[in-house]
Amino acid sequence: MRQVAVSVVILGLISGLGYWTNVLLQESAQNLVFHIDMVVVEIKADRWAEAENHIRELEEAWNRHVGWWPIILDHQEIDNIEFSLARCREYVASHDKPLSLGQLSELKMMVEHIPAKEAVTWKNIL
Repeated sequence: MRQVAVSVVILGLISGLGYWTNVLLQESAQNLVFHIDMVVVEIKADRWAEAENHIRELEEAWNRHVGWWPIILDHQEIDNIEFSLARCREYVASHDKPLSLGQLSELKMMVEHIPAKEAVTWKNIL
């Protein structure tokens, strides 16, 4: 009986930790998507100086979140996001509207995909 109780407690802790991690990933991703959307709004309005400011804010937000993401995420995904963010920064700096918007769209998709990919669901388990 004692082993069953210990097993249930351990399973509960693992499930709780998984849920908590997913909530943190979701909140981080939403914060990053908010910053991406702000850059997109500024680019569409041809306000490049503001777009550059928002890119810096996006990079600062990314640096705050990336500190703990490698613990639970594949490093290749993190590298891909960092490469995409670097391309965004350069496209915005050169005022290239189509490339900036395209790269920001890709970056947004990568960031939004992470919580869904890491969620504890039957789809991800099987």
